[in-house]
Amino acid sequence: MESKMKVSLITYTPEPEKLVAGAAKLCYSPSGINELMSNLEEGNVEKFIAMLAIMGHESPFEHINFTFGIEGVSRSLTHQLVRHRIGSSYSQKSQRYVNEGGFEYIIPPQIGGIPEAKALYIKTMENDQLAYDELTNILFEKHYKDYLDKGKNEKAAKSAAEKQAIEDARYVLPNSCETKIVVTMNARALFNFFRKRCCNRAQWEIRDLAIEMMKLVVDVAPNVFKIAGPGCVTGKCPEGNMSCGEMEAVREKFKSISNR
Repeated sequence: MESKMKVSLITYTPEPEKLVAGAAKLCYSPSGINELMSNLEEGNVEKFIAMLAIMGHESPFEHINFTFGIEGVSRSLTHQLVRHRIGSSYSQKSQRYVNEGGFEYIIPPQIGGIPEAKALYIKTMENDQLAYDELTNILFEKHYKDYLDKGKNEKAAKSAAEKQAIEDARYVLPNSCETKIVVTMNARALFNFFRKRCCNRAQWEIRDLAIEMMKLVVDVAPNVFKIAGPGCVTGKCPEGNMSCGEMEAVREKFKSISNR
């Protein structure tokens, strides 16, 4: 039951680059908004966005949003992901309302590459599933009886008992449990996310996610994300003595992603 990460760009702000350029230009122009937007040409938009990036003037980028559908990732990943709070919104599959009978799980590559480690890992996941199922059944029977005793009809008692049972049984589920999440971030939030999570020192799963997300936004707003990526792509490595030591290779990798 090994899941595979799947990332899609569900929707994004129409004409994102034009909107960023128009919003920024408004700060320095006496023209009306409609006039400003209608007079923007592709070449000017590209130059204006490049100027904003060089100046580090990032607030105009907050006007454009990107919404991603993310599947086949672990709860370990999403615990890290939702720490990016500013300019971001999340909707995740709930273990409180969704029964995890037959749950899927993520196998870390370093574990999957060692037969004896993988076997122990899978056995642990199977035991977790057995414990979850058994706890769910025990709790359901108790809650179901209690609700019937309180006067609920069978249908209502069953529904309430199921919810209450999985609400507590979920505590035995592992961090590896597969989950799904919808994520919306504005471009400025994405700049920060990519700086932190595209880095070689980021945890492998969220790094893979960040790179996939970056590829998607580069396709629809290439000028906005032209210099996006880990901190070392535009300057010295921010990790100092903890640097991965592969700055040039990292720069080449993200240069190929952003086509800069």
